[in-house]
Amino acid sequence: MRTTLRPTRPRAYLLAWLLLASTAGIAHAQESAEVPAPAVGVIRLVAHPIPVASELPGRIAATRVSEVRARVSGILQERVFEQGSLVKQGDVLYRIDPRLFRVRVQSAEASLQRAKATQANARQQLERQRALRKQNAATGVDFDTASVNLAQADADVALAEATLEEARINLDYTEVRAPITGVIGAALVTEGSLVTADGTSNLALIQQIDPVYADFTQSAQDLLALKRAVSEGKLESSGRSQARVELVFDGGDVYPLPGKLLFSNAGVDPNTGQVTLRAEFPNAGGDLLPGMYVRVRIEQAIRKDGITIPQRAVTRTADGRPQVFVIGADGKAEARDVVLGQALDAEWSVDSGLKNGETVVVDGVHKIQPGSKVVAEPWVATQKEQGPEQAAN
Repeated sequence: MRTTLRPTRPRAYLLAWLLLASTAGIAHAQESAEVPAPAVGVIRLVAHPIPVASELPGRIAATRVSEVRARVSGILQERVFEQGSLVKQGDVLYRIDPRLFRVRVQSAEASLQRAKATQANARQQLERQRALRKQNAATGVDFDTASVNLAQADADVALAEATLEEARINLDYTEVRAPITGVIGAALVTEGSLVTADGTSNLALIQQIDPVYADFTQSAQDLLALKRAVSEGKLESSGRSQARVELVFDGGDVYPLPGKLLFSNAGVDPNTGQVTLRAEFPNAGGDLLPGMYVRVRIEQAIRKDGITIPQRAVTRTADGRPQVFVIGADGKAEARDVVLGQALDAEWSVDSGLKNGETVVVDGVHKIQPGSKVVAEPWVATQKEQGPEQAAN
């Protein structure tokens, strides 16, 4: 006969009690073990003046542009300049056949000599008539005729001198010279061509590119909003002479030499609603070429009580909204939405959402959740990340 062994009821109760006691002990140990608050690097916000800058589209333009044209008509004998080179004002660029103009100079010189001879004879005749008149040996008509002849001879000499000067000028014009200093482009005519003095013969183009202009545009609406903020005291005007102007290339590189703002147009383009502004930049190296597309960064005002934060302090929500963690008086982290302005090196300017004196988490934002307690430690910026706000702390 088989016998089945079963645990007695007291033993079953004992096993159940031991199991419950063990589970309760583990839960109590987990509850009693406190998770340490994470340490985070923080900064205290200090309001300070920050520039209000706009980055606007623009193009480089030469400060002076001159079309090289012939002043006299003739056959082009020689091209002197090297295409694409730098030429100085007064340099000879082309030579026109000068033979006809030399002959005209010689003819004008001969005409002047003849006019002077006639003038000398007329002067002698007048002096003779004057002497005879004193002796009552000449009539008044003869004296008057001699006076008129001398006056005509004087006029003929003056005309001959002017004609000679014109002939010499035209001879000089057979050497076509650079009207300005700049970079000359391609030769638009070749040797042997007939060029004319009627203004239709464009021989070359010279552009002065040191310095250069940067012409850029800004919407009239943005410009009015900026002026309104200045008039309401929210911003402080930086002034045209003090406005810092920089060039930014397509790749994000900044041109090393700052420029200066020259003017802003008084009118608005009715087709685009844009206002045109112009800045000037030094260009001794020739890196900036006319027609080049650039972006112009211009400081148009100053926010007197501006707030900036390191860019690494900003996180993004799932829908892309910028947020920062602010440490309250109770030591807990609060997630707060902010409105960011312009980028200033390794920092963001904050248009709204933060106030002077608040504490913001910079390092360790990934360690915390909204409402969690943290251990705040001063954050020390690297030299690259150092901004005016951290420098003030």
